[in-house]
Amino acid sequence: MASPPLPWLKPAVLVGGLAPLALLIIQGVQGTLGPNVIEAVLNQTGLMALIFLLASLGCTPLKLLFGWTWPMRIRKLVGLMAFAYAMLHFLTYAVADQGLKLGPIVEDITKRKFIAVGFIALVLLVPLAATSTNAAVRRMGFPAWQRLHRLVYVAASLGVIHFVWRVKKDVTEPFIYGAVLSLLLAIRVVEAVRKRRRARPTPRTA
Repeated sequence: MASPPLPWLKPAVLVGGLAPLALLIIQGVQGTLGPNVIEAVLNQTGLMALIFLLASLGCTPLKLLFGWTWPMRIRKLVGLMAFAYAMLHFLTYAVADQGLKLGPIVEDITKRKFIAVGFIALVLLVPLAATSTNAAVRRMGFPAWQRLHRLVYVAASLGVIHFVWRVKKDVTEPFIYGAVLSLLLAIRVVEAVRKRRRARPTPRTA
């Protein structure tokens, strides 16, 4: 059964997605982000990027499991918000933390593995965000577009690894996100296997 139009859905998701950023700005103005403001902003923007990335990956499994169509309407928006928070995360590091000094940034990327995997995850998200429009789908063709956008699972995996290596000690929270990602990927793999089995020609009986 198709879901109703829900005209408020995308605006609600957009407002909800921007709420953490607005709260972060308010806390910054009020001076309540703690003694290390840059670290607080890095932690919050990175966490929101991962949350929205997993949320975008959860849209298709929700449709597969429950037959809901409304998650598919917001998948692109949620994915773009994940990219936006990831860019804010990187810009906070590059501008506020490193002062846009290319040498130290390159040195960090090449010598600190958690920064390297986070940077690679961001690089993978760039073409996905750039090809998120309907025009890009038509230009590339859906099969090629779909193959490209499977990179989102690689980016999400690298995001989880970035989180694990970043916190170092108590890895409970990043492991939870890793478990969620594993579950979402398992659902997609099971569905792919089912589709392949259904596509096999039925052997004819003599």
